[in-house]
Amino acid sequence: MMDQQWLQTYQREIGEFSEKISTFAQGGMDKKDYKGCSGGMGSYAQRDPAKHMLRLRLPAGRLTLERLSFLADTVEAYGVQRLKLTTCETIQLHDLAADQVPAILEQAAKAGIICRGGGGDNPRNVMCSPLSGVQQGEAFDPTPYAEAATEYLLSICRDIHMPRKLKIAFSNGADDSVHSAFRDMGFQAQADGTFSLRIAGGLGAARPSMGVLADGAVQPKDVLYYIKAMVDTFCRHGNYENRAKARTRFMQETLGPEGLKEAFLKNVEAAKAAGGLELPRPEALADVCGGMETLDHPRAIPQKQPGMYAVKYHPIGGLLPPEKPAELYAAIRDLCNAECRVGPDETLYIVNLPAAGAEKILALTEDGAKTEFEYSVACIGAAVCQQGVRDSQSLLQTAVWAVREAGIPDGALPRICVSGCPSSCAAHQAGTIGFQGCVKPVDGKAQPAFKLFLGGSGAVGAARFGEPAGVILEKDVPALLVELGRAAAGEGWESWSRSHAPERDAIIARYV
Repeated sequence: MMDQQWLQTYQREIGEFSEKISTFAQGGMDKKDYKGCSGGMGSYAQRDPAKHMLRLRLPAGRLTLERLSFLADTVEAYGVQRLKLTTCETIQLHDLAADQVPAILEQAAKAGIICRGGGGDNPRNVMCSPLSGVQQGEAFDPTPYAEAATEYLLSICRDIHMPRKLKIAFSNGADDSVHSAFRDMGFQAQADGTFSLRIAGGLGAARPSMGVLADGAVQPKDVLYYIKAMVDTFCRHGNYENRAKARTRFMQETLGPEGLKEAFLKNVEAAKAAGGLELPRPEALADVCGGMETLDHPRAIPQKQPGMYAVKYHPIGGLLPPEKPAELYAAIRDLCNAECRVGPDETLYIVNLPAAGAEKILALTEDGAKTEFEYSVACIGAAVCQQGVRDSQSLLQTAVWAVREAGIPDGALPRICVSGCPSSCAAHQAGTIGFQGCVKPVDGKAQPAFKLFLGGSGAVGAARFGEPAGVILEKDVPALLVELGRAAAGEGWESWSRSHAPERDAIIARYV
């Protein structure tokens, strides 16, 4: 696991990276070579190469008081104006100068935020249902296992060479917004105290795949053996020759689902035989301090702990206002065990709040989403991201204003997921309505457009991918959404879309 020697090595890596980012900023390294070394430190140059992004790795999405304090101080010290909540439960700092990135990396480490492996061909941030430990109806709290997985993966990240990145998610059994059904590894907590495990799933333009059910009853103490087995399987059978076919889901194609399962389980047995990775029973979490007061508010979620609440706050597009970390820290620093969690839908959850504390947080976060549609998800977009094709943030912001101005009632439109390119950063294939940035030829000229997907879901036990439904010009997307919202207004999207599918499809056909 990570120890003092590991951290000292990490400090040296930050120093080496500081030299590389300086060389890049001075024109001594091209974008491709720089991306190859910067991703492993969780940083990338933006579309404007003078500006940089740093991804803060938050195991299980936990933004503890210490981490929140660091974030607030960093925003103030470095004048950070663009903060992005991500669908992998991290926070990205954008528009940084080259010399700011290594300095923030060093300070983040002191606050328990290790950015190693935040990008590139590395084990990425380990995700977990954001209300784990407090959610009513959960099977059990998988957070300790997600954090143990993080420690283990960081401890081996320098010693392994995988074909591509590896994404791992833990579901608490009541909520699968982390999409455990189609991650590289997806652990889902079950009522009998075990995890079901699916492997080699994933989104993407090429071969989107549900995970293969590898084991229906993983003992929690054995989680690290299974993770080691997946790394070993990926390193042995993954595609090192073709990056377009290098993700774990392509092993379903080369080995076949049963062949993959067999190879993986053999590696599980080998890992167990070697030993040394069994996890102890997690310590009981500290009691949270409840009260007798009650609260009724659509953004206040009663916890399983009596008298306690979680508040959800969704800044439009996942763009967290820069003043918000300091405001939230001031509001919860004196509350017993309160903390923030970044959810995979770009929602921030503030948990372990008594009713009075929840009321303060609700007042502090009134600037966020107010309808189901406004909880929509969008990646950072092509205005910032080098890989982007379309400006997904601009499209979402325009659509939100169009829907507001049209007076579309809450419930008439679902959340949408907008990815600026085929990379699926907004999980558009899993959205009820999803959009993927592209171009569309019109009169011989390429025009900004989005591919439309319908009917995706990440619900527990009902995960499915949306079906392609055509290509829409970017300028027409807000009008399409308004027309769909008006048609569904009297019944609500879910019921109307199911019972009026021909009408829905006819509306879409006019824009395709």
